[in-house]
Amino acid sequence: MNEAHHPQDPPLVDRQAILNARQHIATALHRTPIASSAFLSDRLGVRLSLKLELFQKTGSFKPRGVLNKLMHLSADERRKGVISLSAGNHAQAVSWAASRFGVASTLVMPQGSLQSKIDATRGYGGEVILTAENLLDTCLMIQRERDLTLIHPFDDPLVIAGQGTVGLEIIEDLPAVDVVVVGIGGGGLISGIATAIKTLNPYVKIIGVEPTGACAMSQSLEGGSPVHLNKVNTIADGLAAPFAGHHTLRHVQKYVDQVVTVDDREIAEAVKLIIERCKVIAEPAAAAGLAALLTDKIDLIPEQSILCVLSGGNLDIARLESLKTVR
Repeated sequence: MNEAHHPQDPPLVDRQAILNARQHIATALHRTPIASSAFLSDRLGVRLSLKLELFQKTGSFKPRGVLNKLMHLSADERRKGVISLSAGNHAQAVSWAASRFGVASTLVMPQGSLQSKIDATRGYGGEVILTAENLLDTCLMIQRERDLTLIHPFDDPLVIAGQGTVGLEIIEDLPAVDVVVVGIGGGGLISGIATAIKTLNPYVKIIGVEPTGACAMSQSLEGGSPVHLNKVNTIADGLAAPFAGHHTLRHVQKYVDQVVTVDDREIAEAVKLIIERCKVIAEPAAAAGLAALLTDKIDLIPEQSILCVLSGGNLDIARLESLKTVR
C-alpha cells in the first residue's frame, strides 16, 4: 500500500502511549468481557470470540479515547469547554466524560441522528446542536466562535491511544487469537487496536470492515491519502464517517492487513443473528465484522481463533424494527 507521509508527521502511536492511556483511564471504565459463541463457531468452522465493548460506559468503546484526551487538557482548556462532532456514540462519550470533569461540552450532531442518541447525549449533560450542514465545517465554526477545544472523534493520537486499550485487553485475555476483526468508521478504534496487538504479536492478522456506503478508508488506502466522501449511505451510523483521518490512515497502512466492505443487508442480518444467538444487542456498526465473516469476505482457516469486536450497543427499538425492511 502507498503510505502518505509528510515531513511534519508526528510519530505513530506506540505501545507505551497505549499503556499510559490505560493507566489514566482504567479506574473510570469497565474492562469488557470476551464471550464465545458455539453456534457461530460451528457455522464458520472457527473458534469465534466476541469482545463485548457494547458493555462499556455509554454503550460503546468511545469513552476510552475521550477520557484519555480530556486528561491531557490544560486547566484553561477545561475551563473554556470542549466541542466535538458525532452521529451519536462519540457525542455520548464526550458528554459523559466531560461531565465527570465538570467541563462544558458542545456536540454537533447530524439532523437525522437517532433520537435515543440525541437524548442520551443531552442526558449526560452536553449541549447538542443539530445541523443539516457539513458536520465538520459547522463544528469548526462554533469552535472558533466559542474558543473551545476540539475532541476529534478519531483523528487524534491521544484518542487512538485510548482506543488501543481495547487491543491490550484482547491480547491479554485471548493470547492465542489469530485474527481480530474490527469495524472502521474514521479508523480510531482499529488504529489503536492494531497498534496494541501488532506491537505485542505481529503474527495476529488485523482486518477492518467498512460499509459499502461509507468506505472512506478503503478509498484512502487505494489512493494513498485521506479521502473525503461526497455522501455516505449506510444503516451503520457508527461507521458513517465521511472521511478518513490523516493519523488513522497512517496507522492502518502500517498495521492493518486487510480492509473489506459489507452492504447494509449483510449488516442487518448479522445484527439479527447476534441478538438471536448471542443474546446481546449490537448496533449495526458493531455487527459489521461478523457480517464480513458470514459472507466469506474474510478467508478463514479451520479452527483458527477469530475475535470480532462488538464496538457498541446503542440501538433503539425504532432502529431495530427498521432492520426488518433492509434489502
